[in-house]
Amino acid sequence: MTLWVTASVATLGFLVALEAAARHYGVPGPITSQAREVILAPDSGPLLYAGLALMMVVLTWRQRFIAMGTAIGIDVAFFLVRWAADAEMNFGNGALLVVLGYAVIALTRRTGRERVLLLKGVGLGLLLMAGHKTGDTWLHITAATHPTVLDPFVATADHALGNPSWLAGRIVAATDPVGPHVLYWVYGQLPLAAAVFALYQLRHVAVERRFPGHHLVRTFLAIGLLGPGIYMIFPVVGPVFAYGADGGHWAAANLWPNIPPPVTTPHPVPFDEITPRNCMPSLHTAWATAIFIHSRKGSRFLRSVGTFWLVATLSATLGFGYHYGVDLLAGVVFALTIEAAMRSFDRGWSRPGLLLVAYGTTVFVGLLASYRWIPLEMATHPWAFGPLLVLAMSSVIYAYVRTTKLWDPDDAPAQQPELKLSEPQTELA
Repeated sequence: MTLWVTASVATLGFLVALEAAARHYGVPGPITSQAREVILAPDSGPLLYAGLALMMVVLTWRQRFIAMGTAIGIDVAFFLVRWAADAEMNFGNGALLVVLGYAVIALTRRTGRERVLLLKGVGLGLLLMAGHKTGDTWLHITAATHPTVLDPFVATADHALGNPSWLAGRIVAATDPVGPHVLYWVYGQLPLAAAVFALYQLRHVAVERRFPGHHLVRTFLAIGLLGPGIYMIFPVVGPVFAYGADGGHWAAANLWPNIPPPVTTPHPVPFDEITPRNCMPSLHTAWATAIFIHSRKGSRFLRSVGTFWLVATLSATLGFGYHYGVDLLAGVVFALTIEAAMRSFDRGWSRPGLLLVAYGTTVFVGLLASYRWIPLEMATHPWAFGPLLVLAMSSVIYAYVRTTKLWDPDDAPAQQPELKLSEPQTELA
């Protein structure tokens, strides 16, 4: 209980500070953006309903039907009013209002453990909703505070991997219109996918009347909280902006995805005050990696979906020119390090957990330092540095798998005993 209170106070303080920072730069903060969706058309209806679904894990089935029916009824009423007033059309207000309503119910109609459980459910739903707004605010701040970007450094280092974004961009363009439409949908619905996998993990909360010690939402939110801080020290806009038509006159050249950038001595370049500096590391890759990890304990169908989502997200981040290849390597290492820290915190810190987190952190810092300080050497000797980059990421993956197997030895599939032909067979009459 103390941990939840501390986390709630810290989150509220962070949101207030981010709101103040956003106002300073002339953009709406996460609290303002979320509050407007109580009445005005929301930006993402599916995300609000995903938050409602997460909140409903603490409810009984009867209460879930009532909550969902109420949310849909409110949205229908809002839809009719907006249609009559010829206003902007969208849905999701009902989901947000129902979650807020259950917060009031928890404070006024529940007591003891039932109040705490319901408040945890409400907090989980609101965190998913507010997390998207927080990310948008962070992106505005990264653009307003960094007039220059480090794309030439990352693009030069990416030569060590063979410029995969340029290759993926041509592949995606060749599969138009089917390929881009599928990848756009996967890329945009990542929070919804996380909610679906989280619902599977939290499906027993209403019966057991408690949350599991560790679940996907915790890792998802930790990645979203810490990742933008890296953006502030390593601002990168991505190849489609820095080297493509989307960058307009700010682009260094119009090369993506047909012509890889030349290998030259890199230097910071000026860029506009609108485009987010949100490439290093690739948080979409980190989130998709977290989904993949948490899907491993699900059914065969969920494992397949988790694998598809990871592959499709990696394809989209590269194929749309949003990220360089080295961004993805950093994103995987970042996700595994965060996941290791969250699991270690849940289990109680031990030597294997500390070593894993320390090693992941060291590799992550080493990757970023190499991109910043020796990119020209990496591009000049790709056959040496390319395998080293992949080996560094693979070593973190190996360390994570090895350590988690020590933590959860029962997760390995049980071996079936071999049938000994010399033993007599017993038949059932």
